[in-house]
Amino acid sequence: MMWNIVSDSSCDLRMASFSSETVRFESVPLRIQVGGQEFLDNDELSVPEMLTAMAEEKAASSSACPSPAAFAKAFEAGECTVCFTISANLSGTYNAAVMGREMALEEHPEKKICVIDSKATAGAMVLLIRRAQALMEAAAGPEDFENICSELREYQASLRTCFTLECFDNLIKNGRMRPLVGTLLHTLGIHVIADATPQGTIHVADKARGEGKTYRAITALMRQSKDCTGAEVVISHCENLAGAMKLKQQILDDLPVKRVDILSCRGLTSFYAMEKGLILGY
Repeated sequence: MMWNIVSDSSCDLRMASFSSETVRFESVPLRIQVGGQEFLDNDELSVPEMLTAMAEEKAASSSACPSPAAFAKAFEAGECTVCFTISANLSGTYNAAVMGREMALEEHPEKKICVIDSKATAGAMVLLIRRAQALMEAAAGPEDFENICSELREYQASLRTCFTLECFDNLIKNGRMRPLVGTLLHTLGIHVIADATPQGTIHVADKARGEGKTYRAITALMRQSKDCTGAEVVISHCENLAGAMKLKQQILDDLPVKRVDILSCRGLTSFYAMEKGLILGY
C-alpha cells in the first residue's frame, strides 16, 4: 500500500526534496495575488520575483487558500492520508482541507484521511511531516493509522513556532501597522520577535535592536517556551541565508538541541515574513 502525506504550501518543504519508497508527499499550493499578477506557490515559484513584484506594487497583496477539490484530489492518491495545514486562525486552508476530506470519502469511503491543524506554519509543519514519514515507514499496515494520527496530534501540541521580521512593508500595506511605526522600526534596526500561541494566533513577544541581540532574544524565548533538550529545529529564511546561519549557531551555542536545519521560505511564508525574515519551528 502507499501511505500519503499532504500539506499546503505554507510548509517550506519542497516536493522535489522528499524521498520514500512507501510514502508519497504532496504540497497543495496556495496562490499569492500581487496587483494583476498571480503567483502559484509551487516548487517552480521564483520567490525573488514575487518579492520584487510586491515591493513595486502600491496596493496590498493577498493570498488565497487551495480549493477543497484540490485537497480531495491529493487525498485520493493514497490509501491512508495524513494532511497538515497552516493554522486555522490564520487561513481558511484547514476548512478547505476538511471539506476536501468529505469530498474524497464520498467517492472513496474505504480510504482513511486525517486532517490536522498544525496551529503553526513553516518549520513546524516540516517537523510534523518528518515525524509522519517515520511513523508510516515503521507501520505494519493500515491498522496502525489511528495510532499514527494520535501520536501526530500529541507531537503537534509539543511544537512551537517563533519568527522575527526586518521588513514591515506588507504589514503597512495591509493596514496592520502604521507607516510611521514601520519606518521608525526599520531606521532604528529594530527587529520584531513574535511567537504562535497554542491556539495558532500570533503574539508579539519582544523587540530587539541589531542581529546579535535579536538572536539571543530568540533563544531566550525558546528556552522559556519548552524544554529544548534533544529538540529538532527548522529555520526558514526569506532570502537571508547569512542570518539563518548566524541564528543556527546561536541556537547551538545556547540550547541543548539535537539538530538545526535551514530551509528557504516558499511563497506563502515569504509573503508573511518578507525579505530577511526568519521563521523557526521547534
